[in-house]
Amino acid sequence: MTSKPDTPDRLKLGLIGDNIVRSKSPLLHRLAGEQNGVEVTYDRLVPIDLGLEFEEVFDRCTHENYRGINVTYPYKERAASLVRIDNPLVRAIGAVNTVIFEGEMPHGHNTDYSGFMEAYGQMRGPKATGSVLMIGTGGVGRAVAFALVALGALELRLVDRDPAKAEALAEALEAVAPDMNVSIWVDPSKAAAGAKGLINCTPVGMVGHDGTPLQREFMQGAEWAFDAVYTPTETQFLTDAATAGLSIISGWELFFYQGVHAWKHFSNLPVDEAALRRGLLDIGEAA
Repeated sequence: MTSKPDTPDRLKLGLIGDNIVRSKSPLLHRLAGEQNGVEVTYDRLVPIDLGLEFEEVFDRCTHENYRGINVTYPYKERAASLVRIDNPLVRAIGAVNTVIFEGEMPHGHNTDYSGFMEAYGQMRGPKATGSVLMIGTGGVGRAVAFALVALGALELRLVDRDPAKAEALAEALEAVAPDMNVSIWVDPSKAAAGAKGLINCTPVGMVGHDGTPLQREFMQGAEWAFDAVYTPTETQFLTDAATAGLSIISGWELFFYQGVHAWKHFSNLPVDEAALRRGLLDIGEAA
């Protein structure tokens, strides 16, 4: 690998993903850098716009002096095959969203996992998750599922338009949480019956992917809902859930905490979370 570590006063970072033009990650990391007197550049890298495959963009980053990158939909699982993962739990998740370029091989981390746990704790405290329906079992879904294991969830119902993905996740969960009741469903409206937690880990509701993965009439009886989508923050899924009386964990909270955790991997520097949150919200409202 030919890239060299950044000097302490400068970090070159990036994000590889599709449909990321409105991502607030560049702003989050620039603000975190300003808190520490570090100049941060954070590039949006969209493979199709560059005329390259994901692996080619990733390889370019290893040779262009990037300190690290974030990886988002739909490349998190592909990224896992290109990095060294020291954490056995992250290896089991099989998806990474944060990569550090150092040494002979890039290091992979998953701050979606840790970020969801922190967001859940901040919004619901020690309350049990209850039985959970999760729609979408791709990269972020896998991270959230393993976070649910750590949070003590005993029942998880999986729905994915690609049943093979759901089956693969169920097998991975069985290996680490044999006491968890994991089932695979085809129809989310049927899987929602009796569930206490409702989770969307699909891109449905994202800018360019309008709609909701679950209609409001099927949310009755649930206690809480989480949507991994954060652009826009108020998705139809969460709006319907709030109207149905559920407590809400927005994708913005996951975005915030995964970003805070990624910053610490990138820089090993502290961050004032309250000031960072204010800066993101103030600039976002002014934009």
